[in-house]
Amino acid sequence: MTYDLVVIGDVNPDVVVGPVTGLAFGQREQLVDHGRLVLGGSAAIMACGAARLGLRVAFAGRVGDDAAGVFVRGELAERGVDVSRLTVDPGLPTPLTTILTTADGDRAVLTAPGCLTATGPWDVPADLLAATRHVHAASFFLMPRLAEGLAALFDRARAHGATTSLDTNDDPATRWDHALLDPVLKATDVLLPNAAEALALSGESRVADAALALARYGPTVVVKDGARGAHAQHGDEALRAAAVPVEPLDAVGAGDSFDAGFVAARLRGLDLRASLAMAAACGSLSTRAHGGTAAQPTWDEAWAVTDLKGTR
Repeated sequence: MTYDLVVIGDVNPDVVVGPVTGLAFGQREQLVDHGRLVLGGSAAIMACGAARLGLRVAFAGRVGDDAAGVFVRGELAERGVDVSRLTVDPGLPTPLTTILTTADGDRAVLTAPGCLTATGPWDVPADLLAATRHVHAASFFLMPRLAEGLAALFDRARAHGATTSLDTNDDPATRWDHALLDPVLKATDVLLPNAAEALALSGESRVADAALALARYGPTVVVKDGARGAHAQHGDEALRAAAVPVEPLDAVGAGDSFDAGFVAARLRGLDLRASLAMAAACGSLSTRAHGGTAAQPTWDEAWAVTDLKGTR
């Protein structure tokens, strides 16, 4: 079996509740308008978005031998992602995340990491790296054992002719450890942070400067900038793409859908400008429904809301 994409990283149930106007402790019960149990994890949402765009996708990571693990495996498989190589941990639980949303689009994310702490390079079968066109990793700072071995994994994938991408996501410890990250960046073709992450990783105060600084490590840097669209830096070339106007219901997972759009576009042979526009469309359209996967677009749906012309 060959794949277009192997995704490495986190998968967990998300309990999304809100909008929250404030938290009252002291055993006070508060009512909110919405509560949903949905598939979560940056890597998992990206994998589902890529499958929705027509890619053959396999997932590598770790879940617990519990009801939450059964739930996420089923959700991934239902969306066309191959989970046959997803490791089941016999002792540690599946991660769990609660997301508290606000009316203005902000959110707080509470995660019990469970088996993320045990996820490592050993959960990525060597034959997967040899049988794919692209490898994407996410949630770098949540899985320190995997992070330590990710540069070597990316090097092996590239030796087989694959390209690589990384979305670090947030660092809960706020260390943004470059001693850990720098070797990975040298083996990464595309780095996909959001604006806050790019600023934290680079130490810069402007997105354009952050992208330029991070690009000096080697990768093409694509920064997700919310309603302001996206910024890409490839060597000395800088590009921007506007967000697609939508009435957003939930921005959870929008960045992961953006990642899926960018990778899918590149694998179809689109240039940087067109890939950036497709990624912005995928990220914007994913906010039309609650949860990270419910409104992920097909290729044709995303293409239709861009001003792109030419090869599809």
